[in-house]
Amino acid sequence: MRYLELNSALLHKKNGFFQLEKDLEAAQAFEEEVLLRLRRFSDPLERFQALIQEGYYEDFFARYEAADLLRLYRLAESYPFRFQSFMAVSKFYKDYALKSDDKKLYLERYFERVLAVALHLGQGDVQKAEAYVRAMMEQRYQPATPTFLNAGRARRGELVSCFLLELDDSLNSIGYNLNAAMQLSKIGGGVALNLSKLRARGEPIKGVAHAAKGVVPVAKLLEDAFNYADQMGQRKGAGAVYLNIFHWDVEEFLDTKKINADEKSRLQTLSLGLLVPQKFFDLAEAGEDFYVFAPYSVYRAFGEHLDDMDLDRMYEALVAHPEVKKRPLSARQMLTRIAQTQFESGYPYIVYRSNANRQHPLKALGQIKMSNLCTEIFQLQTPTLVGDAGEVVEAGFDISCNLGSLNIVNVMEQQNLAESVHTAMDALTAVSDASAVRQVPGVWRANQAFHSVGLGVMNLHGFLAKNQIRYESEEARDFVRSFFAAMNYYSLERSMEIARERGQTFHGFEQSEYASGRYFEKYQEDFRPRTETVRKLFEGIPLPSPADWARLKEAVEQHGLYHAYRLAVAPTASISYIQNATPSIQPIVEHVETRTYGNATTYYPMPFLSEETYWFYKSAYHMNMYRVIDLVAEAQQHVDQGISTVLFVTSETSTRELARLYVYAAKKGLKSLYYTRTKNLSVEECLTCAV
Repeated sequence: MRYLELNSALLHKKNGFFQLEKDLEAAQAFEEEVLLRLRRFSDPLERFQALIQEGYYEDFFARYEAADLLRLYRLAESYPFRFQSFMAVSKFYKDYALKSDDKKLYLERYFERVLAVALHLGQGDVQKAEAYVRAMMEQRYQPATPTFLNAGRARRGELVSCFLLELDDSLNSIGYNLNAAMQLSKIGGGVALNLSKLRARGEPIKGVAHAAKGVVPVAKLLEDAFNYADQMGQRKGAGAVYLNIFHWDVEEFLDTKKINADEKSRLQTLSLGLLVPQKFFDLAEAGEDFYVFAPYSVYRAFGEHLDDMDLDRMYEALVAHPEVKKRPLSARQMLTRIAQTQFESGYPYIVYRSNANRQHPLKALGQIKMSNLCTEIFQLQTPTLVGDAGEVVEAGFDISCNLGSLNIVNVMEQQNLAESVHTAMDALTAVSDASAVRQVPGVWRANQAFHSVGLGVMNLHGFLAKNQIRYESEEARDFVRSFFAAMNYYSLERSMEIARERGQTFHGFEQSEYASGRYFEKYQEDFRPRTETVRKLFEGIPLPSPADWARLKEAVEQHGLYHAYRLAVAPTASISYIQNATPSIQPIVEHVETRTYGNATTYYPMPFLSEETYWFYKSAYHMNMYRVIDLVAEAQQHVDQGISTVLFVTSETSTRELARLYVYAAKKGLKSLYYTRTKNLSVEECLTCAV
């Protein structure tokens, strides 16, 4: 195929640099092929009518006047949009564009997919639909894949596709959550489950000693369930399980990711995460042992589950209690063991539970106990009470992830930060309002109560490189500090306005630190830029002053907030390609990324790559990970949920050094670490880095 040849030709350097024009030629060649397979219509209204009648689109005429549909169509079409890479155009048409049932014809171009999404989210409000069209066509805001893919389609999946469930210590709960995970996987959801309440291997059941089989067999059941409920073979089911590091079975849990693990216990496709309170790091720093506890013995002794306890406060009492079954392990050796497991498999994820709860504005309402598959969601959670017949006796609060991202480059260059955040919050609110997910009552109940959303960003490294700022520099941290403070401000402002407009706040607002005003205390500090370089970047863009924050505090106390949770920085992938963006706030790995899909290899040059920006695109594998953590920490102080953070290490990194990074991230206030990516360095790469 000609476009694949052109795409690969970009690697054939001319005058010592990539032939980037070949990639744009590949994109154009692909679009030419698309046009040959594009279904034609006589006019936009005839197109709407045909696609609605044939069952491809929802009935937009039921909510909008024909004249408004035509005007919005012309608006979307008027943008001189061009895909900026072959990866972007091929990804869009292969994965997102609406196709005929036989897959032979394309029924949408980019602006038509944007329009369908905007019309669906607008729910008949022409003004809002227009704002969504503008934000998406200008590529300031990008909904997450479930929303961008499904909105506006008559036969669609859910607009959210990531869920968090908590198991109670009973067979009823295990069975219920196993079925819930399969139901959510069936509709395209990735599901994370907290196993920390389950009794350990060898604990008694109904007084019978050694009857419990522990957490690993339940994890194996879940892995099989996700492999079975795989969206009709189109997409593999995705699941993750979390366990508290003080749980008796933690060693066995980690062993499931060993390359040489027994096949009966090895977890090949299920992701693993550890929930780590600060007490563990304190013991490791002091060189002391830490105790793991049999959770059912804790429950019998204290009437409270181990995983529901504040272990920073209760640890010594658990150690001292004679009826609590426990055994000591070396805390430092456990850190090394975690690092070794990450070198082998990339797992486990690490959730800094004490940091998450310390920074939690809703701590009076409940605890943050776990995270999701990508470790950026942090919301309070309670388990669902299940009866003997598998019926829901009392729905708990389970979590769904409702995500979207700002493209930092376009928001900054169009000097449109406040409006972009407001529009994004409206779009995410529309998704929350429209999401029922009644397969799991706890998900529905929490969504109705909290209206939680997760606005994130992408293209940070792209923005820094384009402006010739080094990712590890003080200027980069200064930009992140100011940008995220402003993003937080405008998201709070819009949430307050929605609460005022609707006369409704999230459940329990009165008990939150937003209502008491405590949340706003840190914003007595001025988070506007400290360096001259960053001040120039924000010229023409209003940034909130401490006085603005004080006024917002008063408005929030008076009117409340509609959303219990607002911000979360997810690891954007496919949508980053379409936006010509670097993923999330993470550093890039290669100047030209290589991706293989089936038998075809695609090359993706970084956005704005040139001979001038090349040197500002330092690979993450050659970066100082302490400085990367510093940058994430600057953003985290303004993000009410979390930031998906990947560590990049090489063959020269020791397990001891990786363990130090875990401790450093905890001290810097991060709430989680996602994967650890490992790369074997060659001599040539080391020399290139040194130049």
